Amino acid sequence: MMKGLCALLFRELLIAYRRLAEVFNPLWFFVLVITLFPLSVGPDPQILQRIAPGIIWVAALLSALLSLERLFRDDFIDGSLEQLMLTPLPLPLIVVTKIIAHWILTGLPLLLISPLLAVLLSLNVATWCAVALTLLVGTPALSFIGAIGVSLTVGLRKGGVLMSLLVLPLFIPVLIFATSAVDAAAMGMAYSGQLAILAAILVLASVLAPFAISAALRISVR
Repeated sequence: MMKGLCALLFRELLIAYRRLAEVFNPLWFFVLVITLFPLSVGPDPQILQRIAPGIIWVAALLSALLSLERLFRDDFIDGSLEQLMLTPLPLPLIVVTKIIAHWILTGLPLLLISPLLAVLLSLNVATWCAVALTLLVGTPALSFIGAIGVSLTVGLRKGGVLMSLLVLPLFIPVLIFATSAVDAAAMGMAYSGQLAILAAILVLASVLAPFAISAALRISVR
């Protein structure tokens, strides 16, 4: 089973390597949004530090929405999704593997460029650590939650807008607690409570979402 899941993960990464433009589009969007704010509000460090949590996480949320639509759509169109569902591998594990591949391609790059964001937004080391931790815990949760909306709309010809309407309300708790954690770090306060809630959201999403996604995919394929 593990060999099959690793092969599926390698397949997803190989397909992404052959479509680098699609992979980099959400990342460029994220960087451009972060870059434009210092140019528009000015270089004042106090202002940038105050608005940085909201900027970073709204940009991360929107870039996640840009990348989510292709999570199952291409496989559904070319018939690969049906073939995957016919394999001996459990469908929830297939779903988890595809979501992990999606996070490696979309969430992990945001984490890797977070030091650059800290420089652009005049963040100190403690605040940057909070940003990195919230991205590490929060972006996988966005992938799992967003995949639910993708699976529900994968059979629709133009389901992108509907998918956004479905998942945006579910993203709000992650957005609230992530920005609260970064705000607390900027003020020198503890933010372990917000991180614990984000971790709980991630655990619940990673446990429950694969089964909901599997059921939605079976309905969509029919």
